[in-house]
Amino acid sequence: MNLEEIRQRHDAAVAAGKSSYVDPATGYQVFTSRHLLDRGTCCDSICRHCPFRHNDPEMP
Repeated sequence: MNLEEIRQRHDAAVAAGKSSYVDPATGYQVFTSRHLLDRGTCCDSICRHCPFRHNDPEMP
């Protein structure tokens, strides 16, 4: 997994006001931290960019 590419895609999506971006390895849509924060609560799904810190500490 290329963490720098993930970070760049995430940051570009946030800057563009998008709620998600395409994961470069899987092609799946990934929610941005901004979108998850706007939801207001953690969904306990271990989201990649969880602003509530329920994610893997290795992820950006």
